[in-house]
Amino acid sequence: MMWGGGFGMFGGLMMILFWGLVIALIAFGVKWLSDNRGASNSRRDALDILRERFASGEIDEDEFERRRKALEK
Repeated sequence: MMWGGGFGMFGGLMMILFWGLVIALIAFGVKWLSDNRGASNSRRDALDILRERFASGEIDEDEFERRRKALEK
């Protein structure tokens, strides 16, 4: 039996290229989605972390102001 349904070797190569392109697009799509989802959750600004620590009572107001000034330099 011939590949490509009568188009000979050219049809077979086109079929391989088509499926390779489909698989590559799926792989890039999955990578893009996983990168975007991870970036929004894992990246936090140092000032945001400092605010969270102050809000939870882990540091007092003086410590917060001292560290905030150091970060804004």
